Amino acid sequence: MPNVLLTQACVRSCPYCFARKHMSASSPDDILAWEDLIYLADFFQMSGEQRFPILGGEPTLHPDFVEMMVYLLARDFHVNVFTSGIMSNRMLESAVAAFDGIPHDRLSFTCNLNDPGRTRTSLAEQESVKRFLAAFGERVVPGFNIYRTDFELDFLFRLINEYGLHRTLRLGVAHPIAGKKNLFITPADLGRVIERLCSYGPLFERLRIKPGFDCGFPLCRFTEEQLGWYYRFTGGHYDFGCAPVIDIGPDMMVWSCFPMSGFHQRSIYEFNSLQEVHDYYQQLHRSIRVEAGGIYEACDACTYREDGLCAGGCVAHSLSRFWQEEPVRMKEMYT
Repeated sequence: MPNVLLTQACVRSCPYCFARKHMSASSPDDILAWEDLIYLADFFQMSGEQRFPILGGEPTLHPDFVEMMVYLLARDFHVNVFTSGIMSNRMLESAVAAFDGIPHDRLSFTCNLNDPGRTRTSLAEQESVKRFLAAFGERVVPGFNIYRTDFELDFLFRLINEYGLHRTLRLGVAHPIAGKKNLFITPADLGRVIERLCSYGPLFERLRIKPGFDCGFPLCRFTEEQLGWYYRFTGGHYDFGCAPVIDIGPDMMVWSCFPMSGFHQRSIYEFNSLQEVHDYYQQLHRSIRVEAGGIYEACDACTYREDGLCAGGCVAHSLSRFWQEEPVRMKEMYT
């Protein structure tokens, strides 16, 4: 499902952000133009896609954020906005008035929440997030990015209960940006991350909050007991794949996903459909897997991977493994 960036400017500087380097290279005036939004709306509908995920940076920094959302809703798109929840009072008031009465399945938010006790967060930012959650609570799916092994989830459970958020917690891990230096969870630490996540199992069950694992979790790092609990509690819905997500920037450049934002960027105008975009990056993913396999040496002979049950972890880890080497692989691996 492709994502559209309204802007690459952000109100936060999270230490784990896998888009940080990408955003820091952009201009504050780098925002999506109206004519480009209309082009993308036409492009999506011609491709048979009625979902329109909105990203940033912080998308609510776009001066026409509310008007653009109203336009997309008028074209019958199902819009999901990924946000920090940090916005001006004026923008929040405008959004509340414009979105009143819109069905929740037509307009929703995924709010990435930071633990104020472990990630530097100003009091003003915390209060802004609370105002946002109070205004849109039932529309909000909470999200949390794991960038250290000693993370806590208790603050998320409190926010879900206090503001009536969606009772699914979207959990992701910070990945490396191929060819760059950033803070991320290493393959060696993924087992510890999974063990800590599963230690919250009783609390997830007691509060009836379902965990949703984002891409990048390798199947082999779960014990049979952990998999059994997750399968039973979530109704059998889990995915250990790694496929192109597709992000489209304000300059109409497209890339596979943020951890791969420096790898084979292309203009959206080079493609005739979203399927063509996906196929292009899917083939690049396959090429990387041929060259580097999965994130562990054991991935090469793993039956989970051979049977298509697991992709072998985040492809950005695999790509990063040989970017430090002499350029002896296929030329496609370095551009």
